[in-house]
Amino acid sequence: MAINSFMKIFLPKSKVFYDLFEKVADNVAIMGTKLKLVIEEPDFDKRASLIGQLEDIEHDNDELTHKIFTELGRNFITPFDREDIHYLASALDDIADYIYASAKKINFYRINPNDTGLQKLADMIEQSAMQVKIAVGELRDMKKMRQMTEALVKINSIENQADDVFDMSIERLFATEADAKEVIKKREIYQAMEIVTDKCEDASNVIESIIIKYA
Repeated sequence: MAINSFMKIFLPKSKVFYDLFEKVADNVAIMGTKLKLVIEEPDFDKRASLIGQLEDIEHDNDELTHKIFTELGRNFITPFDREDIHYLASALDDIADYIYASAKKINFYRINPNDTGLQKLADMIEQSAMQVKIAVGELRDMKKMRQMTEALVKINSIENQADDVFDMSIERLFATEADAKEVIKKREIYQAMEIVTDKCEDASNVIESIIIKYA
C-alpha cells in the first residue's frame, strides 16, 4: 500500500498533458475554420466579429499553454520527453498566434480578401490545422498509428504546397499591383498565413519525434 502511494507521486495525474494538448489542438482546428470564414466574408464588420472570436480562442489557448508549462514544472514523470512537451506546446501556440495575426491584419490593413492567394492559403491552413488535431488526438494511446502517420504526411505536403502558393501569389502581386502600399500590406498577410503552415509542420515534426521514441 505504501509503495502504491509512493508511486502515485511520480505518475502524471489524470493524463493532464493529453487533456490539455487535445483542447489546444481542438482550438487550433476551430481557428483554422474561422480564418477561412474571415477570408470568405466580404463585409468588414462581420469580419471584425469573426476576428473577435479568433482573439478569444487565441487567449484561451494562451491560458492552456501556460497550464501545460505549469504542469511540466509540477510533474516529475511525464508521458513523453519534457523537451518534446515544451516544443509541441510552443508549436501549437504559434499556430494559433499566426492564425489570429493573419486575420487581424486583413481588417487592420483594410484588405479586400477576395484574392486567390489568400483563399488558397486559408483552405490549406484549415486542412493542416485539422490534421494537427487528428495527430494530437492520437498521442494518448498511439493505437491508430496509420492514421497518425497519414495526418503527418498530409501536414508536410500542405506546407510544401503553401510555399508554392506563396511564391506564385507574390509573383502575381508584383506583376499586377501598382500601389506599393498594397504590395507591402498583402505581402505581409501572405507571409503570416504561410508561416501558419510552417508552424503546423513544426508540430508535426515534434509528434513524429514522439512516435519514433515511444510507439
